[in-house]
Amino acid sequence: MQVKLTKSVITVGSWTLLSRILGMVREILLSTFIGAGPLLDAFVAAFRLPNIFRRFFAEGAFNAAFVPLFAKRYESNMEPKEFANNVFANLLTLLLILTSIAMVFMPVLVFLTAAGFASDERFDSTVDFGRIMFPYILFISLAALFSGILNTTGRFAMAAAVPVILNIIIVVALLMAWATQRNIMEWLVWSIPIAGIVQLSLLWLATYKTGIKITLSLPKWNKDIGNLIRLAIPAALAGGVLQINLLVGQLVASQVTGAISFLYFADRLYQLPLGIAGIAVGTVLLPKLSRHLKTGDSNQAQNTYSQSAEMIWFVALPSSFALCLIPLPLVSALFEHGETSRQDALAISYATAIYGLGLPAFMIQKLLQPLYFAREDTKTPLRFAVISMLLNAILAIALLNVMGWIAVAVAASASAWVTSILLWISAKKFGRAASVLKTSTNRIKRTFFASLVMGIILWAISQNLYTVMQTSAERVFFAIALVFAGSAIYLIIVYMLKAFPKNSEKALN
Repeated sequence: MQVKLTKSVITVGSWTLLSRILGMVREILLSTFIGAGPLLDAFVAAFRLPNIFRRFFAEGAFNAAFVPLFAKRYESNMEPKEFANNVFANLLTLLLILTSIAMVFMPVLVFLTAAGFASDERFDSTVDFGRIMFPYILFISLAALFSGILNTTGRFAMAAAVPVILNIIIVVALLMAWATQRNIMEWLVWSIPIAGIVQLSLLWLATYKTGIKITLSLPKWNKDIGNLIRLAIPAALAGGVLQINLLVGQLVASQVTGAISFLYFADRLYQLPLGIAGIAVGTVLLPKLSRHLKTGDSNQAQNTYSQSAEMIWFVALPSSFALCLIPLPLVSALFEHGETSRQDALAISYATAIYGLGLPAFMIQKLLQPLYFAREDTKTPLRFAVISMLLNAILAIALLNVMGWIAVAVAASASAWVTSILLWISAKKFGRAASVLKTSTNRIKRTFFASLVMGIILWAISQNLYTVMQTSAERVFFAIALVFAGSAIYLIIVYMLKAFPKNSEKALN
């Protein structure tokens, strides 16, 4: 069973890694063809609008509420198909209403989320981009339903693979626009809704093949939908709080041209390891914990949680040290091309290092939240999310005059740590099923030591050699060498200390 858990996480993590790598290719192309400035600021702000609501209806509220309820019905064979069909009908109706309202009031949404744009050309561009890209929320939120069904039934591969489509389509659009000398921004913004349609279609087909046929029907209000909403509202509010954190950051950063772009590129860098382990573990952990708790198997729940913790820290610790200690070589290799200058790269690296400090906290949240959601407790994460929101807003605004736009990254990392600590302390009430085995704790400690040694060595190499790198090709080669050297050093030490996550070797065979 635990080997199966590891295989599932590796499957999700591998597809997520591919998606994030393609995402980095996307960001490299954006930095090269467009660069940090008004147009990219407008695109980032406009694309954030559907992603804000995506967190409400997809990854946030929907997964937290739908997966445990569907898992119960699926395990007990209590008409899971009928339940899923009715949820689909209600969700589709809600999304159609939301999308219609957003398209009409797009200028208001842009003003509320990027007030600093009001006095320059970025405002109109953001409104235009937003109206094209906002329907993406419709397709990707419905896709989340099908992903939840597939994950609950143990079919993680397709749900994990589909996000790759978005980055493939964006990359192809950018390259085609550049090669044919077309309007790059036009091709970029239209690629978003097209990708959403393709993603939804593939997941719909995959779910159909499992025997769970979702069809168009009129929405019905019943007790099941009431229970879903009861669980979803606190989760949606919690997700909304997290998005408010992003919006506060965007409002602060919108006062400085290019700052939103700097933060966006830095965010992409730390999202790479977050996706590999944090999101992968969270995706697999929720349905598995739900099923263990349904059968009352606390031993299996503890083993699953402990192994998940090992995998989280195995990736989080070395990634955090690398982002904190050698951000400039990484940022320079990825983004210092074309329209992005050395000064821009320095700004992005500052934000990257600060996000690196918060990376373990962001990852821990992906581990801890399923403990609550699997028990149908969505209110506790909401309370902690509100505290995080208030702290984030206070810090971002208070530190703005002291450290400028970088205050956004500082506030985000600090509030993430507070949220993680609160979730960890409160989770102790769940008893054995929420405690990490001693053997797992020992592996995590050894992982920390291996990460520390790796980080120190990479920092020393970077300090002595990076300054002599003059050309773009040299910087790229140096960054690749650092990544491979760091990985080798880390894995050798981990092997010597026997700190590999439990069952990882069996799962890979």
